[in-house]
Amino acid sequence: MTLKNSTSASSNRITELFGTDVPVVLGPFGGVSSVELTAAVSDGGGLGSYGLYGYGADAIRNTAAELKKATAKPFALNLWIPTGDETTSLPQPDFDHYVGTLKTYFDELGLPLPLMPDRYLPDYDEQVEATLEAGPAVVSFVFGVPAPELVEAAQGRGIVVVGTATTVAEAVALEAGGVDAVVASGMESGGHRVSFLKPAEESLIGTFALVPQVVDAIGIPVIAAGGIADRRGYAAARALGADAVQVGSAFLATRESAAVPAYRAILHSPAARETVLTRALSGRLARGIPNRIIAELSEAKLVAGGLSEAGIAPFPVQNWLTGRFRPQAAARGNTELMSLWAGQATPLIRHDSAADVLSELLAGGSAL
Repeated sequence: MTLKNSTSASSNRITELFGTDVPVVLGPFGGVSSVELTAAVSDGGGLGSYGLYGYGADAIRNTAAELKKATAKPFALNLWIPTGDETTSLPQPDFDHYVGTLKTYFDELGLPLPLMPDRYLPDYDEQVEATLEAGPAVVSFVFGVPAPELVEAAQGRGIVVVGTATTVAEAVALEAGGVDAVVASGMESGGHRVSFLKPAEESLIGTFALVPQVVDAIGIPVIAAGGIADRRGYAAARALGADAVQVGSAFLATRESAAVPAYRAILHSPAARETVLTRALSGRLARGIPNRIIAELSEAKLVAGGLSEAGIAPFPVQNWLTGRFRPQAAARGNTELMSLWAGQATPLIRHDSAADVLSELLAGGSAL
């Protein structure tokens, strides 16, 4: 059911583009997206999003089918574009070395050490094909500009294409690449920093500095992301020229998300007041709530003097390796061995249902 405060006054070029009632987008989560939450946001008038990181073609088709059963409203599917610096294979001795640095965590959870896989990620072209076949209203991308032929194929099927930028230059590149809208993702955002023109460390621009610059630099709609969890963030982003807001952590903390109860409890706790940027869990820079595994791997890095010497594998190897034990840690409620991705506005979270988060955000419209 669409929220009562989803009025025509909320309509703008983003809602017209997406076919939604209100200019709110659910941030796509890699690993903790859920059909229930995606459908709840879409049914509430916003654009629900589902992250497809690590999904093969069959899983994408099945997920899209589940989403279409759960909601008749528009939703988005999200893909990670290969940057070219991914490690696709390793010599066996190097793999064994990286496994060895994580052995204590496998032992603690009573899990066997993993064997080297044939591949660490599904084939991107197969992901794209399955996503286009699924026919979502929107397909969004992170870590780059989608190929021209992909953009053309999606738009030819009536699918809206959205790119994600962490700098003005990236936003300009995305517009030149033909996307229909750009998410301006500030450094406050939880999860992975999705920079692609420069290293993530050189692309740490705050949301409320980034958004107006992107609005001035491009002509297509802009979606503000990062540091937005309540009506004040919504109002501020819209006042700075954003056509919509994208919200992650506030929705991740709701009961409809796939985050386990212990994770959601952390998001609602004083522990969420501190977040760090780390490569420890995936090999790529990401923002999350610090815990024991981040501290221990970061300490090892400082002692050894470098990532490779510390035993932190490159992406996606490190993400795959820690992904062999993180789900078991989550199932046991062991937040010390999980990835607790969260943004800097997490302490502002007050609600535990998607409908209430939407209502809170949209209350910011009265300030505009």
